[in-house]
Amino acid sequence: MTPATAPADGAQRRHAVVIGGGIAGLASAALLARDGYDVDLLERQPEVGGRAGSWASGGFRFDTGPSWYLMPEVFDRFFRLLGTSAAEQLDLRTLDPAYRVFFEGEAAPVDVSPDLATNVATFDRLEPGAGVRLRRYLDSARDTYDLALRSFLYTSFTSLRPFLTARVLRRAHRLPPLLLRSLESFVAARFTDPRLRQILGYPAVFLGSSPDRTPSMYHLMSALDLAGGVSYPQGGFTRLIEAVAAVAERAGARLHTGATATTVTTEPVRGRRRARVTGVRYTDAAGTAREIPADVVVGAADLHHVETTLLPASLRTYPERWWRRRTSGPGAVLVYLGVRGHLPHLAHHSLFFTRDWRANFDAIFAGRVPAPASVYVCRPSATDPSVAPEGHENLFVLVPVPADPGLGAGGVDGAGDAAVEAIADAAIDQVATWAGMADLRERIVVRRTVGPADFARDLHAWRGGMLGPAHTLGQSAFFRAGNVSRRVAGLYYAGSSTIPGIGLPMCLISAELAAERVRSDNSRGGQVAAPAAPAAPDAAAQPAVPDPSAQPAVVRTGRR
Repeated sequence: MTPATAPADGAQRRHAVVIGGGIAGLASAALLARDGYDVDLLERQPEVGGRAGSWASGGFRFDTGPSWYLMPEVFDRFFRLLGTSAAEQLDLRTLDPAYRVFFEGEAAPVDVSPDLATNVATFDRLEPGAGVRLRRYLDSARDTYDLALRSFLYTSFTSLRPFLTARVLRRAHRLPPLLLRSLESFVAARFTDPRLRQILGYPAVFLGSSPDRTPSMYHLMSALDLAGGVSYPQGGFTRLIEAVAAVAERAGARLHTGATATTVTTEPVRGRRRARVTGVRYTDAAGTAREIPADVVVGAADLHHVETTLLPASLRTYPERWWRRRTSGPGAVLVYLGVRGHLPHLAHHSLFFTRDWRANFDAIFAGRVPAPASVYVCRPSATDPSVAPEGHENLFVLVPVPADPGLGAGGVDGAGDAAVEAIADAAIDQVATWAGMADLRERIVVRRTVGPADFARDLHAWRGGMLGPAHTLGQSAFFRAGNVSRRVAGLYYAGSSTIPGIGLPMCLISAELAAERVRSDNSRGGQVAAPAAPAAPDAAAQPAVPDPSAQPAVVRTGRR
């Protein structure tokens, strides 16, 4: 493992091991390699990607997880830190409509446009006067998003300094109401039509929560889709993973698949921390036990698994008793469908909302499968011809369910556990009925289901959840798990279980925070300079991004 570029003073390069090859792990490996570390990444699956995986059958290719490209400035910032840009790496297409919403009991769906003026007109049509209120709502959302991006998302909460700026202090009086009031209540105070309330409340699902459990600060997410539009990378989200993996390898990181981490090895030390990392033991694809020495370890796999399986009880910052007091986001039944013929009734993104939304969410968090359920459907073949054979469509159906591996696992062609297949059947019939596609079931030529037990088995997902700990007040910002072990020096964390939270952009930020903690050795505040806020939707200029030349020099060791 001799690097092409050695340290100028001849000192031996420090070694880092990253556990987990999802987007947070890949980004962590890239950033640490850029900072001069000799990096090995261990991924237990045959391919990197984690939740953002890929599955192919019969000429169809399915993204197995994330499907919304939001917060584009976060992706571009990451690529610029590695000497490139999102524009160079991805072929992004703006979706029009951004998404379509079907409502139980309503004859016509509602399209959300990438154009703000069109959305204002839509709100006015559904509720007279709502257009003006939408503009005010989005002004607040943009301001809150700007504040969060500049002052909260790119910090490890190890210092008060980021919160004592004039920008934050001027808005300090607004923060308690935004934190203590629910998103559901915040929206209901401004809009009456239940369809508009659901459109503005659904972003809570992206956060693994529900509108009545999510702080109203997260109304900031409406600035992303209603005012900023939604994009899609041609080739799917697997193309995004390929791009992040490629920049990691170009920076010098070595990516090992079929490599299952079994232990974070440590040695005792004196002082506040009880140990420091010495390496990682793992089993390779052939079943051979191996060990890599390390000065730094980043646990970018599921945090519950890293803490409760790879460390002894005495060295756990987040032991089992800590997790028992936490709330998981929902689980999911996923359905991948290859369909003969075309499905013009569906947009690229379509949402199917039940009338009694509160009952739907209450059932999930009480451990019951809702019936009917609110369902999300992605039809990437509406935008990307590469994901389905000619004359066919690709559908990804997501049904939120309790985070409970006991619901079972999925399978191919109906071979999954009975409960999972029944949930899938109900969702297919619901989509067919609400969208006016009576023959949908008869046109299915490829079918695969995934259940909570699959998330638990394949991803070590805590409680079989699809996202991670829910973004409730007690599990957001500085209340969320931190990115450094309090018991083991040299052990850091990245991913959706840690700050800042759930979603691909948040995972990229978490990787940057972890890399910054490594650089500062948890001693100088741990804040990373945030990118500029997004421009207003009608502005011609693109959001500014940091100058990569101002960052630490990239140490490239070539592709493996």
